[in-house]
Amino acid sequence: MNAVMESVRIPAAGVELEADVVIPKAAKGVVLFAHGSGSSRHSPRNRYVAGELQTVGLGTVLADLLTRQEDVLDAVTGSLRFDIGVLSARLVDLSDWLQNYEPTMHLGLGLFGASTGAAAALVAAAARQDTVRAVVSRGGRPDLAGKSLERVDRPTLLIVGEADHHVVELNREAAQRIPGEVRIEVVPGATHLFEEPGTLEQVARLAREWFERHLAD
Repeated sequence: MNAVMESVRIPAAGVELEADVVIPKAAKGVVLFAHGSGSSRHSPRNRYVAGELQTVGLGTVLADLLTRQEDVLDAVTGSLRFDIGVLSARLVDLSDWLQNYEPTMHLGLGLFGASTGAAAALVAAAARQDTVRAVVSRGGRPDLAGKSLERVDRPTLLIVGEADHHVVELNREAAQRIPGEVRIEVVPGATHLFEEPGTLEQVARLAREWFERHLAD
């Protein structure tokens, strides 16, 4: 049973963003998802991971980081999906909103970022060290977080696909710049989107275990 299951519009950095909120009864924490380039809160991969987190009592918030109008523009230009400054500012505001939203205000907050959303999550974690307790990146581009990496002191799990060779190297380099606890998990046989049988299930298990360890206290 869920205590809360609703779609909301959240003010963030001068716009309103749509989000789907699920908070189980007696929730142990809440995870805010930052989708990757060209994706949205309807991403089947993120929704699968969110569902797995919910089974262990973790709340989830799947939010769009772009408005519908911006999505249309970005589909043509591809410019906004790599604007980490814009994406991270909105993620920070979403995180702040959750601290004042009654069903989540007393829950530990984790961030789950995919692709470019992972960079935004890391920037947000560096900016909100007092509220963000843990970060998980799936096939992420942490290198795009720039100098913010050096201020990430929250436990960070970087999950990458074995066959996503360039991104594996980028994650290894980024991990060396993160001063807090950091772990890299390379999923055997997986490519960037973790479409191979069983690979997304491994992502969900790793994320679930990481957030359970660091949010449920």
